[in-house]
Amino acid sequence: MRFTRLSADALEPVRAHDGDAGYDLHAVESVELAPGARAAVGTGVAVEVPAGCAGLVVPRSGLAAKHGISVVNAPGLIDSGYRGELRVLLLNTDRAEAFTVELGDRIAQLVVVRVETPPLEEVASLEESARGAGGFGSTGR
Repeated sequence: MRFTRLSADALEPVRAHDGDAGYDLHAVESVELAPGARAAVGTGVAVEVPAGCAGLVVPRSGLAAKHGISVVNAPGLIDSGYRGELRVLLLNTDRAEAFTVELGDRIAQLVVVRVETPPLEEVASLEESARGAGGFGSTGR
């Protein structure tokens, strides 16, 4: 996947280990997140997501478990035609402690997935299924 640095401080998205699904995204700026606060944190990189794919920006489990830091719109969607800076919408879910993002911190992961875009067909009704219209909580606890 092609990428470009938009800042001299930007770090290359990297997979920590062979077999890892996500590329670590690093902060290119320092941000203080007060309890309950959110911020769009720049990574200083733009990527060329391959045609037929999408990039999903997902939280890092360590930040979530240790500090309550998540991605507001998880997963954030990066379309294959987007060429701007990847910015991560971070949220501090901790009710008491502030969290500081420092330059170079790993703040999220980018996972590239194949996408299907079947043609739409409007119909009068949909085929029946075992689940039907059962939604939130319909399968019990």
